[in-house]
Amino acid sequence: MSRTIMAFDFGTRSIGSAVGQDITGTASPLKAIKAKEGIPNWDDIEKLIKEWQPNLLVVGLPTDLRGKDLDAITPRAKKFANRLHGRFGLPVELHDERLSTAEAKADLFSFGGYKALSKGNIDCQSAVVILESWFEAQWGE
Repeated sequence: MSRTIMAFDFGTRSIGSAVGQDITGTASPLKAIKAKEGIPNWDDIEKLIKEWQPNLLVVGLPTDLRGKDLDAITPRAKKFANRLHGRFGLPVELHDERLSTAEAKADLFSFGGYKALSKGNIDCQSAVVILESWFEAQWGE
């Protein structure tokens, strides 16, 4: 049975979102949700969850290149994941997002050049990269 999975690229000013099906292992960007000091517009997130009815939420976990927590952002991403679970009662998994922003920028640039590199596009493409990487990890590739 196919599950719908929604992923978030947490940021203090903007949170990228993407959705995908585990049967295809592919994801599509949704929208960038504005945040103030890491606190999102929860109404926007609720609308996405109501529209897509995900079975699982995946939150990108920011770490350094060695996989160590980043003092400023890692605990906030974990708190965001906990709040998602608390508000919506859906299972939430954290997934290592090392290099997702760099990969997202490269993907966007290859599709649309510099014009495609807006902050919202990058955040949502980062969420796509996080989700597709999560799918790959599930399949043990």
